[in-house]
Amino acid sequence: MKKVLTIAGSDCSGGAGIQADIKTMSAHGIYAMSVITALTAQNTMGVYEIFKLPKEFVARQMDCIFTDISPDAVKIGMVLSADIIEAIVYKLKKYNAKNIVLDTVMVSTSNDMLIDGNSMKQFMEELMPLASLITPNVPEAEVLSGIEIKTSKDVIAAATLISKRYKGAILIKGGHLHGNAKDLLYRNGEIKWFESERINNPNTHGTGCTLSSAIACGLAKGYNIEQSVKEAKDYITGAIRAGLNLGKGNGPLNHCYEVSSGR
Repeated sequence: MKKVLTIAGSDCSGGAGIQADIKTMSAHGIYAMSVITALTAQNTMGVYEIFKLPKEFVARQMDCIFTDISPDAVKIGMVLSADIIEAIVYKLKKYNAKNIVLDTVMVSTSNDMLIDGNSMKQFMEELMPLASLITPNVPEAEVLSGIEIKTSKDVIAAATLISKRYKGAILIKGGHLHGNAKDLLYRNGEIKWFESERINNPNTHGTGCTLSSAIACGLAKGYNIEQSVKEAKDYITGAIRAGLNLGKGNGPLNHCYEVSSGR
């Protein structure tokens, strides 16, 4: 069985973070493991409190994983602060981790900041270079590129600018733009668009976590980045289309829609 490690924060309401990652991996037939960076008190209406775990404990979790059940891929989500980034970078290098998908988590769906502003330089200069793929949404790509993104041409320009500092593959998620859900994969100067229908469902809490985890599952199975992105896009479209409606705010996806439908 293939194994994937998620390094991220915990979402007590189950829609995003570690919980969404584990559901996604299980739905893909993957053995899921987790390193928790922070505990959050949140639900579909927002993030109310964040408790950061000590960097030593984050590092100890990583030691336990890599010295016993070494993962075939790693997904990284909320890292929160410079000291945690430092611990993660050190351990990823120490254990020669492969197939790293970095979900550039900076702002939650409810517009709550999920990374310390003082940590951005370390995030971009030390953690990003280790990734095989980064998956910023439009607001995050604006931060990473320094330009405003309104059109498809802007997306390409942003990817080009980001690639000057980061040599891995870049998937800019276009969910914040108008029209169909259109994502750009930029790699070595080549571009490929992945377009899917925009489903009329406001319950999209945890889509970024889910997509990056699904991509990591594909890489763990030996798929290339393009195929991993395509299959992950198909999966997340199905999870949104399933129409799960929980909570009073921006609700979660149905990660196990194929199981519940009997497939």
